[in-house]
Amino acid sequence: MFEILSDRLQQTFKRLKGHGKVTEAHLDEAMKELRLALLEADVNFKVVKQFTSKVKERALGAEVMKSLTPAQQIIKVVREELEALMGGQAAPLSLSPSPPTVMMVVGLQGAGKTTTCAKLAAHYKKQGKRTSVIAADMQRPAAVEQLKQLGSDWDFEVYSGSEDPVTIAKNGLEHAKSHGHAVVIIDTAGRLHIDDELMSELENMRALKPHHVLLVVDAMTGQESVNLAVAFDERVGLDGVILTKMDGDARGGAALSIAQVTGKPIRYVSAGEKPDSLDIFHPDRMAQRILGMGDVLSLIERAEDTLEKDKMEEQAKKMLSADFDLSDFLIQMEQVKKLGPLSSILEMLPGMPAGAAKNMKVDDNAVARMEAIVLSMTPGERREPGILNGSRKARIAAGSGTTIHDLNQLIKNFNQSKKMMKQMGGKQMKKMLGGKGLFNGGFGE
Repeated sequence: MFEILSDRLQQTFKRLKGHGKVTEAHLDEAMKELRLALLEADVNFKVVKQFTSKVKERALGAEVMKSLTPAQQIIKVVREELEALMGGQAAPLSLSPSPPTVMMVVGLQGAGKTTTCAKLAAHYKKQGKRTSVIAADMQRPAAVEQLKQLGSDWDFEVYSGSEDPVTIAKNGLEHAKSHGHAVVIIDTAGRLHIDDELMSELENMRALKPHHVLLVVDAMTGQESVNLAVAFDERVGLDGVILTKMDGDARGGAALSIAQVTGKPIRYVSAGEKPDSLDIFHPDRMAQRILGMGDVLSLIERAEDTLEKDKMEEQAKKMLSADFDLSDFLIQMEQVKKLGPLSSILEMLPGMPAGAAKNMKVDDNAVARMEAIVLSMTPGERREPGILNGSRKARIAAGSGTTIHDLNQLIKNFNQSKKMMKQMGGKQMKKMLGGKGLFNGGFGE
């Protein structure tokens, strides 16, 4: 969602790097472009003014202007100030030493509040915490049924009732306590806009003394989300914000403004509809991504959370011994699919220009086509693709809905990879990839 801002900033810094020595005039021009880029990203104008003033003040300091690489020092200053702007450091929610930890989730209709409650439940259940969601949104008719369906799909408990919302929440908390739940999430009613009735209901719900009150904000609403957060904080009192739809085409102003204006941290961000699409918000990593420095740590964490360690280590050993066939190749493709769209993976790599993954026209369906081809083969054909003749290839192409050209290309790429691994030899490849274990630095002994 920061594509436009990221592109503008990277172009600005590229021009700065083109000067052997950075003068105050160069810095003024860079600050002007930085200001315009932030305003175009729908960042609050007061925040923009404060941000550019801090950057310029630090950039004019002796440690920057007298540096051998002043342009790089200025980029470092911008990165650090972007981190500070977005809260400085990650602020995941703490759990109460006396369970259950109660979280009240508030927000307007359309922001993804109910789905976010389900994602929170899935997030804590994955950590081994017994979690339930109280369906206290009686304004939107489909909200309770939506939660029940998500609870069934994602395996968490949903408590519902027919009383007024506050009574439902109170009874739901008693139920959670008696059943030993560690985390309880209350889905409250939303409105199309802030009104006194909504706020009064939330104030009454606040009397249940939840440990955390979280506001769900649609990242695509820009500066309006900041006004929304201020209004909710004044009436209900917030402990943090969850930004949804971070995979949209929004300009990013909400993420860059909301923590600074409200003083409330962004706790989580969400991109996508899957249960594992809720992530702890890391200001430092987000700043790096905006500046085109990648986000390798998040990619590693996603891999460790998503991929099956035993399977990957087994596949790694097979690759090192070159004892690798198309059945193993199929397993690897299934694992890669779990990481998400290829374009989102590419965006996390350092040095990837803003929007480059989209411009590269990455074909996320390519993995599905390769899977279909391999699945259309017999076990013997997967073990030894050399036996494939014209009639076999025609059968596989027809069965997978692809072409013989697609099949030939897959076999060619597979054979080239296998040949390369064989030529390199196990020890040499192991040395190149590192040698401590797939998920802690390399491949196992």
